[in-house]
Amino acid sequence: MKLDFWQVTDDPVEKVVALIAKRALGQGERVLVVAADPAQRAAISGALWQGGAETFLANGEAGAPGADRQPILLGSEPVAANGASHLILADGTFRETSGFARVFLLFPPDRAPDARAAWRAQDGTGVERAYFAQEAGRWVKKG
Repeated sequence: MKLDFWQVTDDPVEKVVALIAKRALGQGERVLVVAADPAQRAAISGALWQGGAETFLANGEAGAPGADRQPILLGSEPVAANGASHLILADGTFRETSGFARVFLLFPPDRAPDARAAWRAQDGTGVERAYFAQEAGRWVKKG
């Protein structure tokens, strides 16, 4: 598994989720986005649909009819009813991630201590880790 830590400082989380999801879909992957707060999931869903007819990213809420057919599924738990290989933890909270090929932990600066603890918890597990930060509007790999 590959585990990416993305410290979100410049863009809203919704925009970052859309960026990652679009790339994953372009690679033929399905995505699960997890956030405990229903309002945050609604904001993310809105951002994914916003692109218009040419660039919108179809998505649905876990548990809704047809959720298993959605290329991007939003839920409160890391259960991929849509068969997602990519997991985006959008609320800054690390959770159990077994069964996913790639996981993205998005976190604001005030959640950096929790992210560091999640990073250290992966020591010796064989998980490939990377850390990304925003610099001048671009994502830069730091480690």
